This record gives sequence, C-alpha cells and structure tokens, in this order.
Amino acid sequence: MDKIIITDLRATGVVGVKSPERDQPQTLLINITLFTDLKPAGLTDDIKDTVSYSTIAKAVSARVAETQYYTLEALSDDLARLLLDRFDVSAVKIRVQKPEFVANTSRVGVEIYREAVSNTH
Repeated sequence: MDKIIITDLRATGVVGVKSPERDQPQTLLINITLFTDLKPAGLTDDIKDTVSYSTIAKAVSARVAETQYYTLEALSDDLARLLLDRFDVSAVKIRVQKPEFVANTSRVGVEIYREAVSNTH
C-alpha cells in the first residue's frame, strides 16, 4: 500500500492529566502516515487524485487546538478517527509526542495504527 507521510507537524493544544500540563497549551510533535492508493495521482499528476498534505496538516492542527484530552492515547485515537472519516485513506498511523517532557528524554509519546471500517457485507 502506498503512503503519504507528514513528519514532525507541530501542533499546539492542551493534553495532560494535571497542572501545569492543563494550564496552557503545549507544543506536540505529530507524525502521520496515511495509507492510500497513489497510483491515480501518479498517472494524472493531478492534486484531485490524491490527499492534500496541507489539508491534512491544517485539519490535525485545528483538532489538536480545539480538544483537551487527558492522554496522548485519546488524542491519537481522535485524530485517527478524524482522518479516516474525512479523507480517502484505508488506514492511518499516528505518533503524538511531547518533546522534552520527561527528564532525560528528548520525546515521549504514543503511536497507534487504525484501519478504515469497511461497509461491505
């Protein structure tokens, strides 16, 4: 399966269990892999035949800004559902990380993989 990849998207939002995490928005790093058929766009060279990286980045950034989850797990799942519902992709892999949050680490986070639900019987 072909992939569209967005690396280290910086999005700002409130996520965390207690203060000071919930007091103000923090920067998160988000990596997204969208699984979809890129052959049509490869043949036509037409943006209408693919998924726009810019549109994905804007949608994810807006969602992060408007939500206030306690866990990165819940935020990641919400982002996966958003992408699967709004865009023509068969699966998504999302990694959400907090940079320099835990002592002696550069990043901590979660990574999830979700597939679109098929409506065929």
